[in-house]
Amino acid sequence: MFIQAAILGGGLLCAGIKTYRQLRRPKNLVEALSTDTLPGSRAKPPGAMPGFMAKADRACQQFMQQTIDPLFSGSATRRQQLAALLEDDSTLPLLNETEKTTNRYLALSGLSIGVSTLASFVFPALLVPAMLLGAALLFPMYQALFKDLLVERKIKLSLLGSLYLSGFWLAGYYVFAGVAFFLYFLGIKIVHQMEGRSRQNLTDLFALQPRFVWRLVDGCELETPFEALQAGDVVVVNAGEPIPVDGVIVGGMGSVDQHMLTGESQPLDKEPGDLVFTSTLLLSGRLLIQVEKTGASTVSAQIVEVLNKTANYHSEVELKGMALANQSILPNLAISAIALPLVGLRGAVASLGASVGFNINMVSLLATMNYLSIASRHGILIKDGRVLDRLKAVDAVVFDKTGTLTLEQPHIAKIHVISLDLTEDELLAYAATAEYRQPHPIALAIVAAAKQRGLPLMSVAEASYEVGYGIKVKIGERLVRVGSSRFMAQEGLGVPEGFEALQLACQTQGFALVGVAIDGQVAGVIELHATLRPEAKGIIEGLKKRGLSLSIISGDQTEPTRKLAGELGIDTYFANTLPENKATIIRQLQGQGRVVCFVGDGINDAIALKQADVSISLKGATTIATDTAQVVLMDKSLSQLDTLFSLARQYDKTMTMGLWTTVIPGVVCIGGVFFAGFGIYAAEILFQLGFFSGLGVAMRPLLQHDPKLFGEAGKQ
Repeated sequence: MFIQAAILGGGLLCAGIKTYRQLRRPKNLVEALSTDTLPGSRAKPPGAMPGFMAKADRACQQFMQQTIDPLFSGSATRRQQLAALLEDDSTLPLLNETEKTTNRYLALSGLSIGVSTLASFVFPALLVPAMLLGAALLFPMYQALFKDLLVERKIKLSLLGSLYLSGFWLAGYYVFAGVAFFLYFLGIKIVHQMEGRSRQNLTDLFALQPRFVWRLVDGCELETPFEALQAGDVVVVNAGEPIPVDGVIVGGMGSVDQHMLTGESQPLDKEPGDLVFTSTLLLSGRLLIQVEKTGASTVSAQIVEVLNKTANYHSEVELKGMALANQSILPNLAISAIALPLVGLRGAVASLGASVGFNINMVSLLATMNYLSIASRHGILIKDGRVLDRLKAVDAVVFDKTGTLTLEQPHIAKIHVISLDLTEDELLAYAATAEYRQPHPIALAIVAAAKQRGLPLMSVAEASYEVGYGIKVKIGERLVRVGSSRFMAQEGLGVPEGFEALQLACQTQGFALVGVAIDGQVAGVIELHATLRPEAKGIIEGLKKRGLSLSIISGDQTEPTRKLAGELGIDTYFANTLPENKATIIRQLQGQGRVVCFVGDGINDAIALKQADVSISLKGATTIATDTAQVVLMDKSLSQLDTLFSLARQYDKTMTMGLWTTVIPGVVCIGGVFFAGFGIYAAEILFQLGFFSGLGVAMRPLLQHDPKLFGEAGKQ
């Protein structure tokens, strides 16, 4: 006993000294202590280990990734969804140092169980390495204890765990101690898996830029590395390419889609003298852009900078089970302190073993992982398991407009025929034939409308892309031009009476107009409106039945935002909203006591996504939006949004049931310690009984899950 106590005291002292040194180094404190990393995770990398240890470590990490990780990372569907979201084709994702350290301690725990078992029943001389393994496993727990007490100034499970496992170890129960160590580090591993892997550079827009751009030098286009661009350079951007810089147009004309950056629903015509921004898309035409800003100076990069500085609410939120576990610590310690003089050390350790905190925490983590798997089966990727706790409390849902409630591709609302010689179908057929090979949303909408009406496309004898706002093609003996009013004026075509008034009215409403000219005369105009997602009305109705407050935030103009809100029956809307102001609106709602869920898809939504209590995006949205969001709807629609809320209600019921199945054995254990002479063995049996009872509750939804689960939940 004296030797064990001396080893424990030495380990405690070393852990305290190491933590104190970290506190004395502010730069390292941020890196090592301010995040939820495992103490000791700044250990030497395998390359710094001796050769045989490095090989063993690599084998250990590979075994954990291939064998253990799949058991606790959710279903295969969820793993595939994460890989698809990260666009990661690698077989095994890269582990950070915290994950590697956790794997090492798990391996040591397994080794401790084996060595302790052999020492107890076969070869007593192995007690010495068993003791040393126990001391090594206690060291990171002591570090976690000092971190919680000195840095966070909170009493957490690390205190109870350190006392309980130290007591196990001092009493000589090395096998039980090994099992407890294994469960402790397994819990840490599950937390890593539950939070999901996001790319290391979540908000690194530079990774999204092209590696090379075309720079105009003395009339020649030179392929130039993106990072070599400087202010004053002129870059060439062709139709279908993203604009890589902030700058001013010095040549050419084109139509630019910037809804991901600004939220505007319709493309904008750009000409020399107009500003363009990175992370927007040139739909048609060809632009010469004089660089004003690159890299971190661009508008989109400044949005990222604001995003990084935005207070991250989620980092302060605990899982419900973890919070309950932490709240149980002081009562448990008090009971153990009372037991020490009354029933001795073993009774005190046994009463520590009655802690429902450990079981609640583990059951909470396992239940969360199972619900993440269930969600993935419904096309819902929950990257952060804390969402399941928060969703039940959500009372306000805020939607972005463009790209979230509406589709990227508009639809044809009206065809205004000017020429008396043509019908609507004939005009549409000419436009669809001209636009057939164009990739931008307006062209796709025109072609889709022609197919829907069953109109055959005509053969094109000649086609040429104009350096402007439209396209000119030869169809049979007729010359067809399709494009904006500027394109028509550029071609020297007279604008029909009433065309400008119609265009002004459409711009006010947020609609797009495309002119169609045949043989030198404007024959008609196609009017396109934003397309409401087909599932949007049903989803909004379902959320209303849940009593949720609904709002729309948009960077688009007031009139189209108001009209969409009216169509969906949403009373509150905000238009012409800048990216940082979206987050301000979310913050104001939170200040009113609301728990806010925000659904968005653009670069301009990222700050609001980070500010919201629960954040949701759609697969196919901008990378920065899907990386920032806690939940991603993998079917690229809002169809499963109501399912997500139903799932959260089921999760809450499971957690309540799991709480009772872990509390009851703990109460029996405490009573047995004081009145029936229960020792460590009896306490451990009850502890395991509570754990496996809670495990059964946590696994039940996964084993019994079927679509009826959501049908019933949705009625509640």
